[in-house]
Amino acid sequence: MDKKQQRMKELVKTLSDASRAYYQESREIMSNFEYDKLYDELLLLEEETKIVFAGSPTQKVGYEILSELPKERHEKPMLSLDKTKSVEELQEWLGEQKGLLSWKMDGLTVVLTYEDGRLNKAVTRGNGEIGEVITPNAGTFVNIPTTIPYSNRLILRGEAIITYSDFEKLNAAIPDVDAKYKNPRNLCSGSVRQLNSKVTAERNVRFIAFSLVEASGVDFKNSRKEQFSWLKSLGFDVVEYTEVTRESLPDAVEGFAKKIENYDIPSDGLVLLYDDIDYGRSLGRTAKFPRDSIAFKWADEICETTLSYIEWSASRTGLINPVAVFEPVELEGTTVSRASVHNISIMEGLQLGEGDTITVYKANMIIPQIADNLTRSSSCAIPGKCPVCGKDTQIRDVTGVKSLYCTNPDCQAKKIKRFVLFVSRDALNIDGLSEMTLEKFIACGFIHEFCDIFHLDRHKDSIIAMEGFGEKSYVNLISATKKASETTLTRVIYGLGIEGIGLANAKMICKYFNNDPDKMRRADKEELCAIEGIGDVLAQAWVKYFSSESNNVELDNLLKDLTFAEESANDREQIFEGKTFVVTGSLNHFINRKELQSLIESLGGKVTGSVSAKTDYLINNDVTSNSSKNKTAKSLGIPIISEEEFLELEGG
Repeated sequence: MDKKQQRMKELVKTLSDASRAYYQESREIMSNFEYDKLYDELLLLEEETKIVFAGSPTQKVGYEILSELPKERHEKPMLSLDKTKSVEELQEWLGEQKGLLSWKMDGLTVVLTYEDGRLNKAVTRGNGEIGEVITPNAGTFVNIPTTIPYSNRLILRGEAIITYSDFEKLNAAIPDVDAKYKNPRNLCSGSVRQLNSKVTAERNVRFIAFSLVEASGVDFKNSRKEQFSWLKSLGFDVVEYTEVTRESLPDAVEGFAKKIENYDIPSDGLVLLYDDIDYGRSLGRTAKFPRDSIAFKWADEICETTLSYIEWSASRTGLINPVAVFEPVELEGTTVSRASVHNISIMEGLQLGEGDTITVYKANMIIPQIADNLTRSSSCAIPGKCPVCGKDTQIRDVTGVKSLYCTNPDCQAKKIKRFVLFVSRDALNIDGLSEMTLEKFIACGFIHEFCDIFHLDRHKDSIIAMEGFGEKSYVNLISATKKASETTLTRVIYGLGIEGIGLANAKMICKYFNNDPDKMRRADKEELCAIEGIGDVLAQAWVKYFSSESNNVELDNLLKDLTFAEESANDREQIFEGKTFVVTGSLNHFINRKELQSLIESLGGKVTGSVSAKTDYLINNDVTSNSSKNKTAKSLGIPIISEEEFLELEGG
């Protein structure tokens, strides 16, 4: 990578870390003098290179909240690649041409368009014909240049990815096992397609370019390699590749295979394309595939082994997952003896039984899976009793997939996972109560319900005598519970573990009901659905939770031990009480939409992302535009006002 670009990326990260520490964590990791010095260095480099990377502190970046992702048709259809698992077939395909062999990345394909040197549009692959517009989100990708030193129209394709290391960091911060993300690809797909670009910004999404679609006026010497080099010069990260010929291809494939175990970017194979641009184009395309490139999928290493038994693993939600335990085998350089079977439907499809001969492999050379069952005895029974509490289980069919659940609301597994969530960072945030410690306390009878956590002093002698504890650990724990007892209702509601109610939902509900627990739990489905972001499913889960007498008693007991932090007083008249605003377009008087939203909310109003019959005002400086929001507002008779008109309403 160009040294200047590398230095710019280092400066963006260093300055962003310093800002975060100062403004969000109330600590300084560098002096103002040092910060200003580095800031000026970055500013000079941006002016010199004409490149500005996303997240640069020299730019004022606001986040956008959308009601839905707009759809858009691609100018050129995005076809899938033909595939092979044979190196010989790759050689035959390449023939006497030179090729570029690169990773086939496992993320979400995105098309970027730049106009006049600035990022103008970002669209997901979608179905290849029509994708979703994610421009605000793409602007938050950690390595994407939002400004480039090229003024003509540029269109390129690449993969949005989250690295394994970033994925593990994100998962490590989630104490609840059930809430952890399954794999980097799913997390990336969800992150890229967020309606709130701030969420995308928190996920460390990266963009890796793999194809140039359009760039006029540049001589690429009829070479894909030249295109990649040019994209690098503009500040883009380009997929790792190597030049190959028919003869060198097998060694190159082997080289990639050796790297994959420690490669930080998720990959599910390789891509081979002709370096000669004109030659590749001359081959045309089939109805399904382009003829200038081909995908290589790793030939899975498959081993035969014997199934020992099915282990049933219970979770906080009551779901009991089947896990296959088999005689250990070596796969892709590691020893494996377990593989998730995911659900009963898959287990029955494989007709699994103890002692069966099965074949196993690592999906994408990473995740152990059962490939086939060669003997199919179907002798593995589905337990009628929960393996943790011994109470009845129930098979539920959800959209054609059968899964096993524990029916006991007091199941120990559910209890442990409930309490793990309750003490987690975003809930009550109690240091010293790990899952293992909670398991011990619950087993000893110290904890039956949430409020018991704040009365552990009743068991002082027993706790001090426990292995791994002592006087100091006990004192620290009691201090942590006391500190946690001064909290917010939002944290408590999130910590209750109501199905589907995350931290953001909890905050919206608390705000809507003015932090009144009694009003909140008496709310019916219709009232809850009036809250922005709460739909039928979440409302139903909420009503079901508070229809339980034991849940209400548990909350009552808990509230007796808590004090809630006072909100900062707002002595301004709530002139927008009950009013709903939508903000669109560019702003002149406010730094960003967030600043305007904060003002509206401080005056009792609410800001939503889409115009509906419930909207009172649409704020748009371009009052006469034919945007979709303006059209909707006009059709519904909703006033469209400029910032100046809003400020007159506000009296500022």
